[in-house]
Amino acid sequence: MQPSNSEQSIFLAALDLQAGDERETYLRAACNGDRELLAKVQSLLSEHVRYADRREHQQKAETATYQPNRQDAGKIIGSYKLIQPIGEGGMGAVWLAEQRDPVKRNVALKLIKKGMDSEAVVARFEAERQALAVMDHSNIARIFDGGLSDDGSPYFVMELVRGLPITQFCDERKLTPQKRLELFIPVCQAIQHAHQKGIIHRDIKPSNVLVALYDDKPVPKII
Repeated sequence: MQPSNSEQSIFLAALDLQAGDERETYLRAACNGDRELLAKVQSLLSEHVRYADRREHQQKAETATYQPNRQDAGKIIGSYKLIQPIGEGGMGAVWLAEQRDPVKRNVALKLIKKGMDSEAVVARFEAERQALAVMDHSNIARIFDGGLSDDGSPYFVMELVRGLPITQFCDERKLTPQKRLELFIPVCQAIQHAHQKGIIHRDIKPSNVLVALYDDKPVPKII
């Protein structure tokens, strides 16, 4: 059963308050002696806490650090030579790589770890690569290439963004709230661009929004 408007509004307002005396005081005032309403809102809050705990546990399991094999430095994958790992995650590692053909440049190569290379996963990554290829936004890191390594592991080749997570960039430069908002607006526009293309990121977090300087101007890039 869907919660009533009053239950939902009280529940949402309570979420903004610190759990404990502050929240309880608000709930009793907002419910105005209606014990049934109070019980329903408290039930919603309890379910929210249980869901948040489950989700946190799931995210920790999904993003358990994957340690790349650093001995892979120098390995050739297609037209790319692995230089050094620059990022790690639950699904694999992102490497600084050197593209050697048809042009020479540094790129970011995401190599999916073993065990994630089933036919279904490979098909999903291929579909995502095609979808990402249609996006054209200055605040979204570009996808250059992708395929399978000799051992069958999927990989993506992306624009190399030499930047800092957006929160770290803002904190280190002590940006004002106004400047932070100005930096965040193009991030929202980039996400909207992706949504208009039918693509949902599902993992927007500071480490996936890097800010790099281009002609001394900070530019956020979603990766």
